Amino acid sequence: MSQLATTESRAEAAPPARVLPQLVWYFLRLGTWGFGGPIALAGYMQRDLVDEKRWFTRQEFLDGLALAQLAPGPLAAQLAMYLGLLRGGTIGASLVAVAFIAPSFLMVLALSFFYVRFGGLPWMQAAFYGVGGAVVAIIARSAIKLVKTAIGKDKLLWCIFLVLLAATAITEREIVWLFLAGGLLSLIVKARPKLSPSLSSFAVLTGGSVSAGTSLFFQILLFFTKASLFVFGSGLAIVPFLHGGIVLERHWLTEQQFIDAVAVAMITPGPVVITVGFIGYIVHGWSGAVAAALGVFLPVYLVVVIAGPFYKKFAGNPQLRAFVQGVTAAATGAIAGAIIVLARRSVTDGPTILIAVISLLLLFKWKIPEPLLISAAAIAGLLIHR
Repeated sequence: MSQLATTESRAEAAPPARVLPQLVWYFLRLGTWGFGGPIALAGYMQRDLVDEKRWFTRQEFLDGLALAQLAPGPLAAQLAMYLGLLRGGTIGASLVAVAFIAPSFLMVLALSFFYVRFGGLPWMQAAFYGVGGAVVAIIARSAIKLVKTAIGKDKLLWCIFLVLLAATAITEREIVWLFLAGGLLSLIVKARPKLSPSLSSFAVLTGGSVSAGTSLFFQILLFFTKASLFVFGSGLAIVPFLHGGIVLERHWLTEQQFIDAVAVAMITPGPVVITVGFIGYIVHGWSGAVAAALGVFLPVYLVVVIAGPFYKKFAGNPQLRAFVQGVTAAATGAIAGAIIVLARRSVTDGPTILIAVISLLLLFKWKIPEPLLISAAAIAGLLIHR
């Protein structure tokens, strides 16, 4: 991080001492109305909690963002839990987790019920046709601000960012060893430490195999727990992993059902990975939805509660700081690459290109509420298909 950014973070006013009830209420609303995926949700948190409300300093936010990008799990949920941990300890992290995840999970359950009952969601596909362009615009607008915050004018971090952007856009998946390589490169260039075995041991988080349980509930739970360990930074990274395991290997869903599941993730607010609730419901009803959600979010919660205080205590270590800066730049580049991947699938013809361009212009010119923009794009999609 540049000296200017560090000075600015220290100069910010300290946040209020008792903000946990307001924080829980904020994340309940964000989980209900927050569209756009992890990069957009992180952007909303920065805008609302750091720039406007000043409940957190810029450095506290960047620490949480770095931890969320460094550890496996969906970025937005992990960042939210970390902020709750800062203001309320384990209880704060727990309350924020429930407030942030529950609204979108209940929405997904309702959509899943109607999907199974009526045999498909043609109207959802039509809505997603229009929503896709607006979502890409929202993510792009938020990405610009987040890139400026996390990378600034640091040339090394920009190089790491661009490499990961290209790698993610080309391979359409997030490559874990490139994250670690970005962190080690930043560490060597900025801090020149002695090699520490603790860094190499981080890769253990992604190791291990998951054996089939004795029941379908536990099979779903174990599969999605493993899936959570392969999500770094962007919730979109889980999509290729889920497709291979659910459609190609286990045959739990058909190709069309999986496409519908991705559509559900994009037209509902909250974390993108909440689509696992839809998948779990299709496979094993209500209990399958609960198993899938627990598998994805429980490891994230445990990482934050266990590693969060430890990370905060040693966040000022120059070697750790340099390593995290590199990982942050790498994860931010992967998220930007995921925007390109999403655009390939969502912005595919004249009408969707027009929706994306108009949405981006509106977002840059005026502060259009994201739910309003998403609703307008969904209506446009329905009218075009009709």
